[in-house]
Amino acid sequence: MATRSWHLLGAGSVGTLWACRLARAGLPVRLILRSASRLEQYLEGPGLRLIENGHAFTAALPAETAAAATPIERLLVTCKAYDVAAAVAGVRQRLVPGATVVLLQNGLGSQQAVSEALPEAQVVYGSTTEGAWCQADGSVVFAGQGFTWLGRPGDAQAPAWLADLAQAGIPHQWTPHILGRLWRKLAVNCAINPLTVLHQCRNGALSDHAEAVNALCDELTALLQAAGQAEAAESLALEVERIVTATAANYSSMYQDVAAGRRTEIAYLISYACGRAASLGLTMPRLEALHHRLIDYLAARHLPTN
Repeated sequence: MATRSWHLLGAGSVGTLWACRLARAGLPVRLILRSASRLEQYLEGPGLRLIENGHAFTAALPAETAAAATPIERLLVTCKAYDVAAAVAGVRQRLVPGATVVLLQNGLGSQQAVSEALPEAQVVYGSTTEGAWCQADGSVVFAGQGFTWLGRPGDAQAPAWLADLAQAGIPHQWTPHILGRLWRKLAVNCAINPLTVLHQCRNGALSDHAEAVNALCDELTALLQAAGQAEAAESLALEVERIVTATAANYSSMYQDVAAGRRTEIAYLISYACGRAASLGLTMPRLEALHHRLIDYLAARHLPTN
């Protein structure tokens, strides 16, 4: 039986990381680029380029726009959370019945929106700790081996296509408790990312603001528990402390977005957390105050606050 192709929406750092490893393993991958001009630009170049452990790998993958007619059986979506709904809507008519759609986004909210929009598809949520960043020349540097959790809420049956990820050397595990993984990562991001933006610092400098971080963790723990994610709430402050130490030299993704003048994923991180807290009747003064400070900070720099 012919190997099914992967279509990729979002050829940024994470998308390039996954696409190059799949291609390097001999698996077919096609890029879906956002416009005809972007497609033309891509076709004029050598392809996607991944640098791992100092070694470069170039993948001259076939590419097309959303308007192409090629049927899609497996779609990997790695664009930013705020672009997901529109990106997926642009290719919906190309999805075959029962198509697999794998979502790798920060935060919460975008996954549920896609699930509601694509009831006929097998929508899979992902949470990854793999790191990659783009160089000025467009090459992507694999910043460190991580791990990816994948799943459909309540679905314990791991799909056969996970064999592709194993063949590509992508560390992963299937879980029916993927929402807990996503909630845990959201809470960690809420405790770290906004503070690194407001204090203009690397992650490690948050050790100088331990009291503020711990107070946020207390509120976020209460939110996780109220949201039915008790396991995700366990030892949250210790996990945040561990990550701050392990990534001390790194800048958070939100910090990098602001520094580059890009839209952040605030709506799917701290805004989402505050919204869920309000819907659950929770009072979270520290998280709310941080939320308002971040909105003011972004607005002062003429960046979107949603």
